[in-house]
Amino acid sequence: MQNPSALELDVRPLCAQKKPPMPAILGALARLEPGQSLRLIAPFEPVPLYDVLGGRGFSHETHEREPGIWEVLFSPTTSQA
Repeated sequence: MQNPSALELDVRPLCAQKKPPMPAILGALARLEPGQSLRLIAPFEPVPLYDVLGGRGFSHETHEREPGIWEVLFSPTTSQA
């Protein structure tokens, strides 16, 4: 059984406007379907999110697409039956 496609959220425009990305990230998390992951695109490695979302049951895989563009896949660590 395949999980739904990851929901992608690019917070670079918010960051460029000096707006906090956390409300958009939390909103995206609220829209996830059971088992769905969140693919976050950011202009920096969002290290503080690792603990925050880890506490909400998400693991992360991070890579830098190119200098200044980070992609983090937050995946649920527990399945909900």
